[in-house]
Amino acid sequence: MPIWRYAFATLIPLALLLAGALWGGWWAGLALIWLTLLAAGLDHLLTPPRGPVGHSSAADPLSVVLALGHVALLALTAHAFGAPSRSIAEQITLLLAAGSFLGQVSHPNAHELIHRSPRALRRLGGVVYSSMLFGHHVSAHRLVHHTHVGTPDDPNTPRPGESFWAFLPRAWIGSFRAGLAAERARDARRRGPNPYLWYLSGSAVTLGLAVLLGGPGGAAGLVALALLAHVQILLSDYVQHYGLSRKRLANGKWEPVAARHSWNAPRGFTSYLMVNAPAHSDHHMHPDTPYDALQTPVSAPTLPWSMPVMAMLATMPRRWRKVMDKRAAKAMSAPSPQTGRET
Repeated sequence: MPIWRYAFATLIPLALLLAGALWGGWWAGLALIWLTLLAAGLDHLLTPPRGPVGHSSAADPLSVVLALGHVALLALTAHAFGAPSRSIAEQITLLLAAGSFLGQVSHPNAHELIHRSPRALRRLGGVVYSSMLFGHHVSAHRLVHHTHVGTPDDPNTPRPGESFWAFLPRAWIGSFRAGLAAERARDARRRGPNPYLWYLSGSAVTLGLAVLLGGPGGAAGLVALALLAHVQILLSDYVQHYGLSRKRLANGKWEPVAARHSWNAPRGFTSYLMVNAPAHSDHHMHPDTPYDALQTPVSAPTLPWSMPVMAMLATMPRRWRKVMDKRAAKAMSAPSPQTGRET
């Protein structure tokens, strides 16, 4: 799939946000429109990513540009949040637009980076998560979520019938602890310090720079942005795994991860905006596959609407269960192939 579609969807809102953080005005408002109303409209116009596809040599450079742009955006927004010349309306618009970008672009892009084989890319993904005060996600996601997804041992898999608001604190605290336990189990084989030291240090440095650039307002704005990002990251886990569980086999082990254990949302625009994260089944079965080569198996459960729409619905538990409970039961009762590739 041509990488220009991913660049088109992600770089334009980044440029608008950088302009909004620098100069104020209506730039951040345009970015918010791009990430919400325009995204919903273009979902019906652009063709979603389809496989089989090859990996573009430009995919990794785009991820690096987005990660560096994320760091620049945090620095500029911290300065803007501390600027007395900015109106309250400008501050709120910038907060909402930048928060949406962190959840819809920075998170899936960092998620891609921490799965890439070059160590420099994995570390860059860790920098992005640490700058969002969520560095532990690197360890919790790779060592816990991918190993135990769809089982009670994964804090980031929703329990049957669990609302998002009950899932939110349980998953945040549980993933922090589970990731730390997994890293401590690896300490004996490690030469350097436990990665949690780097995650916490990176978050502390980020807060210190926010104070330096924007004073108390800059730090408060950064914390608010981080909280918005945390909610969206955990909404992604909740939406993508709600009601889908792995069965325990006769030998006591859990069945292998299959297409039916993740929800997918192949849409035109939002799939490119979210760096193809909505192709989630293929990612869980082939976590080393680059984002632009992921496919959505025909047999995989598919959400009725795009990821951003489903995330909003998940914040309303009664409506969410009305839409999703029967779909989840149907998905779990259907047979699913163990391979995630359709040819």
